[in-house]
Amino acid sequence: MPRTPRDSDPELAHRLSRRGMLGVAAGTTAAALLSATATATPAAAQGRGHGRPVLPPGRLGVQLYSLRDKVSTLGFAAVFRELALHGYDEVEYAGYTQGSAGPLTLAQLRRLTRDHGLRAIGSHVNYHDDADPAAYSFAQNLTKVLDDAEALGLKHIGTASGPWRHGATVDGWKRCAEDFNRYGAEARKRGMKFYQHNHAEEFSFATDRPDVRLYDVLLAETDPDLVYLEMDVYWAYAGAFRFGRRPDGVPAPFDPLDYVLRHPDRYPLFHVKDGEKDVAARDGYRMVDVGDGDIDYRRFMTAVGRTRGGRRDHHWQAEHDNPVDSFAFARKSSAHLHSLRERGGR
Repeated sequence: MPRTPRDSDPELAHRLSRRGMLGVAAGTTAAALLSATATATPAAAQGRGHGRPVLPPGRLGVQLYSLRDKVSTLGFAAVFRELALHGYDEVEYAGYTQGSAGPLTLAQLRRLTRDHGLRAIGSHVNYHDDADPAAYSFAQNLTKVLDDAEALGLKHIGTASGPWRHGATVDGWKRCAEDFNRYGAEARKRGMKFYQHNHAEEFSFATDRPDVRLYDVLLAETDPDLVYLEMDVYWAYAGAFRFGRRPDGVPAPFDPLDYVLRHPDRYPLFHVKDGEKDVAARDGYRMVDVGDGDIDYRRFMTAVGRTRGGRRDHHWQAEHDNPVDSFAFARKSSAHLHSLRERGGR
């Protein structure tokens, strides 16, 4: 019989069990919140209905990486005008420069954001670059990263880098968790929340413990008062497709939504990214514009909205890694997400 985490690492097993109860204690159970619908439903079948909008007012943002081509060539001001025109409330930075559009200071960027009626909700910065002590990253220049985030008035500052700095073992991820706890403690001193954004690989299994999912180690070993998560919904479903079995073939299915419902207070931010199902593709999906794919955001956002503080405490950032037309992507994403309604006429 394979060894379980309880058999081989009692401390880790205790943490996994204890942290897994946080969301249940905070409100209603995940089972009660989960819809009976399938995990992914074609966008056309999600329906619009006449219920309450699933998107809370004032909570739609965009990850500016999706519009990096326009930021580089047209500048932040032109991009912000377009976003404000199409109903966006927030932006998440992916760098603070605008290429050929010319230099600007952090104070100017903050003012441009505000003057277009947008709030800067967060920013992505590299976790580490151990080969360059001068790198702009949390590990190499934490004070500078936090100084800049504070200058921009950010409430969240995070990384899209995975916790791979010390390898793919349980102990390696525990060491990364120690780093994250330290960054979170320093961010909290300045009134900010530190967060980590996932890709699919975070849901893989430890190389030395093939019965332990690495994402569970991250949740168990980081302090929930210091380290928060930004779930990229697309990559989480890709992770469920790729890592629904352990390396030894034992089934290990999971629903990304279930993670959020068990730990709602740990997920202030989400990336709303869509995909068409394609079981022949590595990730089980092909990325498309929001509204053109099979991920059921009505189900997902409705369930999150029904957690305690769910419509107040969560922020939804539209994203596409490589849109064909980034402005068209932004327009389409906003229109689709604003159109979604809960079932039942709430």
